[in-house]
Amino acid sequence: MDKIQYKTKQKTIIENAVRKMCQEHITVDSLVGTLNDMGEKVGRTTVYRCLERLADEGVVRKYVTAGESACYQYINGEKCQEHFHLKCEDCGRLIHIECDKMETLSMHISEHHGFCINKLKTVLYGLCEECAAK
Repeated sequence: MDKIQYKTKQKTIIENAVRKMCQEHITVDSLVGTLNDMGEKVGRTTVYRCLERLADEGVVRKYVTAGESACYQYINGEKCQEHFHLKCEDCGRLIHIECDKMETLSMHISEHHGFCINKLKTVLYGLCEECAAK
């Protein structure tokens, strides 16, 4: 039996905040902080449940990165399984990278080592250009 999905005020507020944070890895805590900064008082449990629901609906992508709790990313119709991701360890910015060299590396690993990389879960960590320049 299909679940009935209700469009509540809190869900709308959370969805709008998630869209604004589209270039970031979103955690429950970071989203609660953003909502508080916006003057919206939404409980942590409500945010968690809403993010899980949005992941089920395909609005956000959920994954767990090394040493962190679950992170979410607003998808915006993008096919995130088709490219790699870079995450800045300083500012937390998420960068989508579509690069022939990365594709070549992925194909090399598959052909020569018999291992298929899951691009959906592959995140490379380092510093973005702006943070590296500081």
